[in-house]
Amino acid sequence: MPAPVLIIHTGDPNEELKSAYGSYAAQLQRAAGLSDDEAETICVFQGDCLPPPQAYRAALITGSPTMVTDQLDWSERAAEWLRHAAAQGLPMFGICYGHQLLSHAFGGTVGYNPAGRAAGTMAVQKLAAAAGEALLHETPDVFPAHMLHTQAVLQPPCGATVLASSPLDPHHMLRLAPHIFSAQFHPEFSPEFVRAHLSYYAETYLGNGIDAIAMREQVSATPQSAGLLRRFLQLHGRHAVANAATSAATSTAES
Repeated sequence: MPAPVLIIHTGDPNEELKSAYGSYAAQLQRAAGLSDDEAETICVFQGDCLPPPQAYRAALITGSPTMVTDQLDWSERAAEWLRHAAAQGLPMFGICYGHQLLSHAFGGTVGYNPAGRAAGTMAVQKLAAAAGEALLHETPDVFPAHMLHTQAVLQPPCGATVLASSPLDPHHMLRLAPHIFSAQFHPEFSPEFVRAHLSYYAETYLGNGIDAIAMREQVSATPQSAGLLRRFLQLHGRHAVANAATSAATSTAES
């Protein structure tokens, strides 16, 4: 058995949505196609400590209702672990809060999005820098994705490559290192979950000038973004990296 994939659990939906659709970690595990034997979830927002990165073949970081700018103790400890894991070469993929936390950990700037709150299904635009990126090779230049966030990466870390943008966010997907990626959108959310979220918080959104009920009717399937987690693990999980290195070494020895 290969080493498990670590799911860094940073928060959850409200109890009603969690009961109906699962925790953020459970939704992420399902979307990544991981069985219980292939994944280990660590609830950092509940104070659980992260084990050494060497124990895993990759790490996935969930979204959260918490704000990165709150700099809560558990979040800052997780950011320190991410820096250590990056130095150890662990492949990682951060989603929403995880996207922002990775940028914060590596020296970028996170804050409330000046363009406002994003919700529902929106278009993501691949940028020129994504032309040779294997992770996005199977996605079209523009693809739909689910979004539920108020903060964003305002300034990516030094050395990061911006792979995609959205109408409200110029830094919507990043490559932070050869095996470290992050996305503001939610590849793990189903259309049903997003519709339920918009219905539950319709009054809250209305207070922010967003007609969540009208937006709910425009929620659609997002097959291209939904497949990114599995593709990431296939391309960048430590066993995949090791296999690629072995193949390259074999090819060199035979030539």
